[in-house]
Amino acid sequence: MALPRLTGALRSFSTVTKQDDYNEESADLMMKRSKLQKQISDLGLTWNKIVKFVDDNLEKKEVQIVNEDLKDILKAAKQIGKVKEMFKLFELLGPEGFELIEKLLQNRVIIVDRFLSSNDHKLQVLQDNCKKFSGENAKPNYGCQVTIQSEQEKQLMKQYRREEKRIARREKRAGEDGEVVGEGLMCFDPKELRMQREQALLNARSVPVLNRQRDADIEKIHYPHVYDAHAEAMKTSAFIGGAKMLLPEGIQRENNKMYEEVKIPHSEPMAPGFEEKEVFIKDLDEIGQLAFKGVKKLNRIQSIVFETAYNTNENMLICAPTGAGKTNIAMLTVLHEIRQHVQQGVIRKDEFKIVYVAPMKALAAEMTNYFSKRLEPLSITVKELTGDMQLSKGEILRTQMLVTTPEKWDVVTRKSVGDVALSQLVKLLILDEVHLLHEDRGPVLESLVARTLRQVESTQSMIRILGLSATLPNYLDVATFLHVNPYIGLFYFDGRFRPVPLGQTFLGIKTTNKVQQLNNMDEVCYENVLKQITAGHQVMVFVHARNATVRTAMALREKAKNNGHICYFLPNQGPEYGHAEKQVQKSRNKQLREMFPDGFSIHHAGMLRQDRSLVENLFSHGHIKVLVCTATLAWGVNLPAHAVIIKGTQIYAAKRGSFVDLGILDVMQIFGRAGRPQFDKFGEGIIITTHDKLSHYLTLLTQQNPIESQFLESLADNLNAEIALGTVTNVEEAVKWISYTYLYVRMRANPLVYGISHKAYQMDPTLEKHREQLVIEVGRKLDKARMIRFEERTGYFSSTDLGRTASHYYIKYNTIETFNELFDAHKTEGDILAIVSKAEEFEQIKVREEEIEELDVLLNNFCELSAPGGVENSYGKINILLQTYISRGEMDSFSLISDSAYVAQNAARIVRALFEVALRKRWPAMTYRLLNLSKVIDKRLWGWASPLRQFSVLPPSVLTKLEEKKLTVDKLKDMRKDEIGHMLHHVNIGLKVKQCVHQIPSITLEAAIQPITRTVLRVRLNICPDFKWNDQVHGTVGEPWWIWVEDPTNDHIYHSEYFLIQKKQVIAKESQLLVFTIPIFEPLPSQYYIRAVSDRWLGAEAVCIINFQHLILPERHPPHTELLDLQPLPVTALGCRKYESLYNFTHFNPVQTQIFHTLYHTDCNVLLGAPTGSGKTVAAELAIFRVFNKYPSSKAVYIAPLKALVRERMDDWKVRIEEKLGKRVIELTGDVTPDMKSIAQADLIVTTPEKWDGISRSWQNRSYVKKVAILIIDEIHLLGDERGPVLEVIVSRTNFISSHTEKPVRVVGLSTALANARDLADWLNINQMGLFNFRPSVRPVPLEVHIQGFPGQHYCPRMASMNKPAFQVGTAFVQMNDVIGTIRDSNLKLTLAFGIGMHHAGLHERDRKTVEELFVNCRIQVLIATSTLAWGVNFPAHLVIVKGTEYYDGKTRRYVDFPITDVLQMMGRAGRPQFDDQGKAVILVHDIKKDFYKKFLYEPFPVESSLLDVLSDHLNAEIAAGTITSKQDAMDYITWTYFFRRLIMNPSYYNLDDVSHESMNKFLSNLVEKALIELEHSYCIEIGEDNRSIEPLTFGRIASYYYLKHPTVRMFRDHLKPECSVEDLLSVLTDSEEYADLPVRHNEDQMNGELARNLPIEVNPHSFDNSHTKAHLLLQAHFSRAMLPCPDYGTDTKTVLDQAIRVCQAMLDVAANQGWLVTALNITSLIQMVIQGRWIYDSSLLTLPHIEQHHLHLFRKWSQGKRKGPPGSYQGPIECLPELIAACEGKEKIFNCIIDGELQTAHVAQAWNFLSHLPVIDVDFSIKGSWDSAEGQNELCIPTLATDGRDDKKWIKLHADQEYVLQVNLQRVHMGYQKGKHDSKAITPRFPKSKDEGWFLILGEVDKKELVALKRVGYIRNRNSVSVAFYTPETSGRYIYTLYLMSDSYLGMDQQYDIYLNIIPASVSAQINTKVSDALTDLAVK
Repeated sequence: MALPRLTGALRSFSTVTKQDDYNEESADLMMKRSKLQKQISDLGLTWNKIVKFVDDNLEKKEVQIVNEDLKDILKAAKQIGKVKEMFKLFELLGPEGFELIEKLLQNRVIIVDRFLSSNDHKLQVLQDNCKKFSGENAKPNYGCQVTIQSEQEKQLMKQYRREEKRIARREKRAGEDGEVVGEGLMCFDPKELRMQREQALLNARSVPVLNRQRDADIEKIHYPHVYDAHAEAMKTSAFIGGAKMLLPEGIQRENNKMYEEVKIPHSEPMAPGFEEKEVFIKDLDEIGQLAFKGVKKLNRIQSIVFETAYNTNENMLICAPTGAGKTNIAMLTVLHEIRQHVQQGVIRKDEFKIVYVAPMKALAAEMTNYFSKRLEPLSITVKELTGDMQLSKGEILRTQMLVTTPEKWDVVTRKSVGDVALSQLVKLLILDEVHLLHEDRGPVLESLVARTLRQVESTQSMIRILGLSATLPNYLDVATFLHVNPYIGLFYFDGRFRPVPLGQTFLGIKTTNKVQQLNNMDEVCYENVLKQITAGHQVMVFVHARNATVRTAMALREKAKNNGHICYFLPNQGPEYGHAEKQVQKSRNKQLREMFPDGFSIHHAGMLRQDRSLVENLFSHGHIKVLVCTATLAWGVNLPAHAVIIKGTQIYAAKRGSFVDLGILDVMQIFGRAGRPQFDKFGEGIIITTHDKLSHYLTLLTQQNPIESQFLESLADNLNAEIALGTVTNVEEAVKWISYTYLYVRMRANPLVYGISHKAYQMDPTLEKHREQLVIEVGRKLDKARMIRFEERTGYFSSTDLGRTASHYYIKYNTIETFNELFDAHKTEGDILAIVSKAEEFEQIKVREEEIEELDVLLNNFCELSAPGGVENSYGKINILLQTYISRGEMDSFSLISDSAYVAQNAARIVRALFEVALRKRWPAMTYRLLNLSKVIDKRLWGWASPLRQFSVLPPSVLTKLEEKKLTVDKLKDMRKDEIGHMLHHVNIGLKVKQCVHQIPSITLEAAIQPITRTVLRVRLNICPDFKWNDQVHGTVGEPWWIWVEDPTNDHIYHSEYFLIQKKQVIAKESQLLVFTIPIFEPLPSQYYIRAVSDRWLGAEAVCIINFQHLILPERHPPHTELLDLQPLPVTALGCRKYESLYNFTHFNPVQTQIFHTLYHTDCNVLLGAPTGSGKTVAAELAIFRVFNKYPSSKAVYIAPLKALVRERMDDWKVRIEEKLGKRVIELTGDVTPDMKSIAQADLIVTTPEKWDGISRSWQNRSYVKKVAILIIDEIHLLGDERGPVLEVIVSRTNFISSHTEKPVRVVGLSTALANARDLADWLNINQMGLFNFRPSVRPVPLEVHIQGFPGQHYCPRMASMNKPAFQVGTAFVQMNDVIGTIRDSNLKLTLAFGIGMHHAGLHERDRKTVEELFVNCRIQVLIATSTLAWGVNFPAHLVIVKGTEYYDGKTRRYVDFPITDVLQMMGRAGRPQFDDQGKAVILVHDIKKDFYKKFLYEPFPVESSLLDVLSDHLNAEIAAGTITSKQDAMDYITWTYFFRRLIMNPSYYNLDDVSHESMNKFLSNLVEKALIELEHSYCIEIGEDNRSIEPLTFGRIASYYYLKHPTVRMFRDHLKPECSVEDLLSVLTDSEEYADLPVRHNEDQMNGELARNLPIEVNPHSFDNSHTKAHLLLQAHFSRAMLPCPDYGTDTKTVLDQAIRVCQAMLDVAANQGWLVTALNITSLIQMVIQGRWIYDSSLLTLPHIEQHHLHLFRKWSQGKRKGPPGSYQGPIECLPELIAACEGKEKIFNCIIDGELQTAHVAQAWNFLSHLPVIDVDFSIKGSWDSAEGQNELCIPTLATDGRDDKKWIKLHADQEYVLQVNLQRVHMGYQKGKHDSKAITPRFPKSKDEGWFLILGEVDKKELVALKRVGYIRNRNSVSVAFYTPETSGRYIYTLYLMSDSYLGMDQQYDIYLNIIPASVSAQINTKVSDALTDLAVK
């Protein structure tokens, strides 16, 4: 049956379980019900009417019977309080009736009783009156100590009680008379019952709805799973307003002059209810059975909760007595979670995490063991995550269940962003011992739950919360706090459910004299112990101080000996006893050894772990009769005894520094240890206290007080944590956050406790104002401590570094205040320890009288530094303990040992925090000191000890000798192992020492500096590891280091970062490059230091000095062009109507106005530097119009740095310039290569730098290059980028060309605002008139920039921490409209629904367009894009947020910074010229880079040249083109470059020491020399014997022609062999240098590994993070058409394919040049594979679109036999494309017939289109040359059809060693397919770019595997004849040559023909006549 919709009240709870307990008559019932409802409302029936009717119409006798029946029914009704009934009612009344139902339920008993007592009208009247009164005076129902009653009321009440008693007596009597009361249950049909009960409830509607009344006659709402005898008791007649003390029956009291004793006997277990059924493990599913192996069935409590726990997702709260098996309930929920992640029988372990929060470390360890054992069969990993057990991030990720303590989990989630992945994977949170909410550690639990609940709401994820607790009174509050639905998830079991019932005894000692009290307590304690021991039971005595354990144990033992009872205590002498005794004697604890033989022992947290375990073990085996322990035993370890005695209830509270009463929860926990489930029928708990506290404990234990929240005390810390986390950013959110805490629940239930007056509560029932007040107070406090910035006016919080540090290191607010007061940059180690000792974390450590002496000894022996405060003060004690801990000093007193452990643990954390603070404050000396100090504490070694002490393998004696001999690590590194052995007088140890020395992490640093401007220095730091890796010592991940740059004179850190050297880098000795910028100041300081300090190892550090002696700062930059205040120029100034019509504005903007004249009316070169968005494109157009006007026959070339920008310009200009002005515009990029003819006709060429470079390289032979009149270079500031050199070369070449052709080419450069525009201008030959360089602030729309820094060493967490601020900034400026288009990308669909678009290169072209349109038309307000968008698409926004300025660089495998130009470009997108009066840009950066960005975003960035890195490639191009023929030419060439200009201006940047003429010359000739040597090594050039001249070689020409890097051709030369297979060639292709930049992003190495598994060719498994390997895999995936793991891979594949053809063509030329036939043919196959995306081994039919492997059978089974085809048509099965073409004969229907309806019609059409366009070529050929017989040149035809080999006619006679020309005629056969114009493009559905169809003609000799000639042929439209020249062999004989016609676009369309040659001896005359044709001179390059 469908469940009712939940109302608001229930909606906050998760979905309710479905209860399928309705039969098919439910619909029937519904009808009845509605009828009933109608009738009742018509009649207005009430019970009284019914009764009256019965009375009137029946005889007296019958009345009696009817009454009884009705009574029975109603009694039954009274008992059924089930959820089902509720839901039914709910359904009947609908949501509006919710409150009514509540009232009905509360008053159900009254309603029923009214009838039951209807013979007793008096009572009813009384009740009515009572109700009336209570309704009138609705007093507040809490905190009322005084009740006000009128006299009348009082009388009424008296009378009422009398009546009640009378009825009660009567009922009791009836019961005794033998009448069975509950019998009515059985004999009634439940359906009837239900109906009647409903009617009863409906009638009750007429009862007035009662006010909030908590009087005696109200029954609380009955929740289905609450078994609370106490609450029941409170409803009974004897209990009114809690005034009367309620004690169970059977109580015994004894009173004598020493003490008063109250004994409460144990309760009987509750009888099983009729609905309970036991759950047997064998009935569970497989997972349940595996986990509960060895368990037969669940116990009672577990069976009751089973359904909810195991089969629903409900939040649950389970309150049950200790020992009731709550752990297994947790287990059930864990299994439920695991079962949700099983797919096809496999547990998806990476989808979920389960977190179990246990309050004590001891408990956490126990739980880890328990769950590990149980979950092992499911191979689920369970790990402990506590202060003791740290886990690395990797371990956490590999673990499915974490057992942790509240504090630890709090820290982990506080850093949530770092472990975002972690906290979002958590699906189940189990909180053990929730009743600790009222202890000091309660606030942690509250903040955890609040954080989790808010996460559930904000991320809409499902996190189930399970709370486990002991029995606590206000379980409803806790349920509300945990968001538990009380009708489903709340389970409360009282004492009756204890596995072993508990009898309790309370003893109150009467005397008030303290000493006497202690003696009496001992006395009473002994009596009780003895009583138990003589009965043969074991006893635990709990005391409340560690030293009291020993004292009490000794006293008891003494008494036993004195009274002669010791015999009872002695352990049983059994076989095991001897073994036990041995173990005890081994212990270091002398009291243990002493007491054990007498059967006594002690246990407390100060003891060593192994001693504690030993005692637990001995006790559970019965060897110890009396165990005296502290409360930790009760909490941490499950060790039961028959009887427990609590001796004394005064406990020392360190917080208050005084004694307080033992908390009720502790008492319950201790009593929970009474009774051993297997052995005892009941357990006994005895509490001995003072008489005045007796009633206190009695009330507590019988009618417990509610637990309150302690959250207020730590509100400051928790609020700071939330602010640092970014989940609370303003007062409003903080107020909301408090509403998720338990504090809020209790403040509303019990305001007085929290200082809220009744009046305030009535005014503000949700306590909004009060919460706000709390938040503001705390906010002010935190602001004062500089932990946050709190702006009271707006109510905004923002976190500071200090606050974040405090939150991450869990440091309390007060401690931070102490630090603020005491901490500064010039403290010594001693001072630091003194400050740390004063932290609030240590406040509970007090100096005890008995410790002073020992502390003195420790101070003298172990303290290396002074300890202010001395032994008398607690902070002195802490300092002494900490230093003793570091010195590894021994302590005797157990209290000191435990304090020392506590101090060390906390001090380490605090020192780390101080380190972060110092680092953020940029104090170098302090930072260094603190980092070392924190390692000193971690390693327990003083800094001056030998670093080798960190190795446990070296014996102490050796270490001491090393220190005496002052052998430092450096000295040891230089010594041989035998020398070391001799020095130490221990020969064999030398090797060990030597190994250890080399394992201490050490690195070498080399720094190179480059001044960028006069104030900014770029540092390139090379870090090389120099140590041996050892997994035992270093782990398996990496060694962390801190690196910072310090200025010793100013004591300041300019840059710092955390750096991880990975294991593989250490092993491979691979160096790492760090690049960062630091400020410098004039006058220059003498030097800076770069310091690297290991994060974990003492004595591991490195320093590198940056020296400024030879630093030459760059020249000062010339000033900017001022923007003149001119009258805006109207568009009409163009003087041409056509041009004017192109613009949709009337006036040019100020920048355009100022440059108009120069651009439009002069021919001088122009450089325009202006910020993004100032209309530079219009400037370009002005210059182009000038060319159109003045030089109509010339061409204009526009170069844009990115294809995306070219596309954008093309889309625009196609319309505006081509259509409107009628000029030809043509695009020339890697994607689009038009033919020569169309280029020659074009007026405007839009291209990319690389493409233009490639074309203009051979400018001598390309006429159109010489026709260029203007070169417009957009974004010329990219000169400084990695692709800058290309721009540099183009411009240098243009200047070079114009100097040769005497025809000047105008150069117009457009860029953002530049710093060094003058240099650029000089280089571009621009005079003052053509230089316009405006300042960055000259924007058409002013821009305000905000830069926010974010901390965090790691990229991902840092990005996550930016989300919230980015969102806030965003929401401040956006509103939403919704729209969803026809989107392919699933994520995009999702985000568009919320008005957020995404834009990146991985999206489908159409999706991108859609998103762009939506954004431009304001249909979506938010667009999230990658940085490419800033370049590629010109649409601005009002606000731009740059979230993080790094990207992952696959080559260096690290996150590196965006070039500053990119950031400027992104910012430039802010501000829409038409709409905004100002734009906003917000830049969120890593905080250490904040200063750098601040500087450069306002002052322009100088452009430096990066030509040096690629100089050799560009020199090679010029040498191949013949422009450079000697070394001098090369030198001259360099002087043309921009690099040369900058070299003079900023020599230090390029590592030039001074600028004298001589050193310049030397520097340049070195450069040239180095570049030429590289080229020579790559076989590209040859340097003449005179060592001056330079000759290009074939390889150099190939590299230049195909635009390849010279290492690539060198690799070809080394790796290509005469017979390479396709697999080999694939490796050579992907190893080319061109793929070195293919990004391998974060975690892609794993994706590559998975991809590799599904591909045919294996790759080296250790190289998955390598770009070349990735390229290899992507190509394989392309051929196999495999699924790619993510959209990025699609984009990457495009990149790979883009380059592949070019590289393959070059490989083909290399192979042809070497004459390798096999390799050349295989390369053509590889090209076909790349284009068609299939393997060469696949059937060529698979290249047809939509035809897959499983369709091939259609072709095989088809044969023409069914209908007679014309003779000669193709018969038989079809295996390849030519056969298919022949079979189809150009008729589509035959093709359809073959496919036979296996494909959709559209797909068939596409396949047919492909097939019908395939080129079918007819070949015939002849040989031209001269023969002796005939005079002159002849031509000889050759038959192409194969004839018999023995036939002599076919052997053609040719002369030896002579040149002939093979004339090949190619004709395209049109099978009558297409009409209309032929398209030269091949059909390539799998290839990203359009490709012209072409052919390779290869002539080879198969026998020798030798290639004779190669010719490339373009598209064959109709006929094409090609001449291939070749030389005949030198020796005569018979040869067979083969001619291959290979397609460059299609698989399976190749042809081959044999040519039979008979070579006869050469004729002399022919040789003389023949002129050697040109065809041979350059065979390989056409």
